[in-house]
Amino acid sequence: MRRTLDWLYDAAGFAAAFFMIGTFVMVMAGIADRVFALSLRGTDMYAGYCMAAAGFLALAHTLKRGEHIRVMLVLQTLPPRQRHLLELGSLFAASALAGALAWYSVRLAYQSWDFNDVSTGSDAMPLWIPQLAMAAGSIVFFIAFVDELVLELQGKRAQKAAEEALHNE
Repeated sequence: MRRTLDWLYDAAGFAAAFFMIGTFVMVMAGIADRVFALSLRGTDMYAGYCMAAAGFLALAHTLKRGEHIRVMLVLQTLPPRQRHLLELGSLFAASALAGALAWYSVRLAYQSWDFNDVSTGSDAMPLWIPQLAMAAGSIVFFIAFVDELVLELQGKRAQKAAEEALHNE
């Protein structure tokens, strides 16, 4: 199960990287269009879709690598038992919020598909297509938080410190 979850988080990270490249390609295509009058349509919208997909798909991968912003000042001063309880409360709340985000992201994509909602641009892109990446990223983020909560409950959660946090003054 651990290998499957780690594979899922890595796959989401690779998909986020793919969409980052897509953002770059769309921005470059937009620039080329302005310089050479290529009549490319919607490059700015597609760059935005790729950027949103990259952001949402990277959430779980970033969480599992310990790169999300945390307030360590309070946690470092607490005894182990109180720190464990605070971590459990935080992870439970974060899991609930990530679950709500996943639920409403899936619901939004479904409603866009159900209502045949399209973008206001000249290409009239069905909005459920880019919203799928948001929904998928939110679901994987929820799974990652539940995974962290279960690991904390089992006492197996390893605190990963970000490299930057180790080099502060």
